[in-house]
Amino acid sequence: MKRRPRPPKDVSAEAMDALAQALLTLRTPEEVRAFLEDLCTPAELEAMTDRWRVVPLLRQGVPYREIHDRTQVSVTTIGRVARTLERGAGGYATACGRLAASPASAAAPAAPREPRP
Repeated sequence: MKRRPRPPKDVSAEAMDALAQALLTLRTPEEVRAFLEDLCTPAELEAMTDRWRVVPLLRQGVPYREIHDRTQVSVTTIGRVARTLERGAGGYATACGRLAASPASAAAPAAPREPRP
């Protein structure tokens, strides 16, 4: 990855706010998916998907090793997500709460994927 000087915090915050505003303009899961596919590399999408897939399992209290066995997500990633659930900004909890309250809940864990080669 390229190393470049970090922008001042206010510039980074402004850029994050602009991205958040762009996400808020999207109205359907299909629009969000298209935006994410344009914005992120396949590896970034996989990393975000992996993190999101383990959130419901962690909230259910499933042990890390079992989550790994079900999802093939690394135990290291699972641990990072768990720390974020405990000490993060609260975004996972907000999204999970809203999904659980919606009629067509997408918070349920996805079916296990095939192991990575």
